[in-house]
Amino acid sequence: MGRSDQWPGDVLKIKREDLRDGALWIVQNKTKAKRAIELAALIERINARPRERLSAWLIQDDDGKPLGTFGLRSRFDKARRAAGVEFQFRDIQAKAATNTGDLAHSQKLLGHRNREMTEHYERARVGERVQPLR
Repeated sequence: MGRSDQWPGDVLKIKREDLRDGALWIVQNKTKAKRAIELAALIERINARPRERLSAWLIQDDDGKPLGTFGLRSRFDKARRAAGVEFQFRDIQAKAATNTGDLAHSQKLLGHRNREMTEHYERARVGERVQPLR
């Protein structure tokens, strides 16, 4: 999903009308945080993709119906196998927190109200640095 870091429920409710000005505008289910995630290149790729039916839903099946949790899961699993990687959907949150390199940015991206929660995800991903034995 580009990587915004969203829960599956957030992803499944995205509609085409949520794409404006080169960004994906969402309200996260869990925290109610409002976010505009800049995804202009991804949005262009999505809109250029040929479809037999186009619906209001950004994540849709071939008939234009919104994709459900099972459909999202099976497609995620298929993409993961094709890429030859092993991780779970929930691992994306920690990766997103770590990859920004900026705790304040990670906090905004993840929609956390307090810094401690973001630090928890970042620490869990990076791990603690230790010195080697001599």
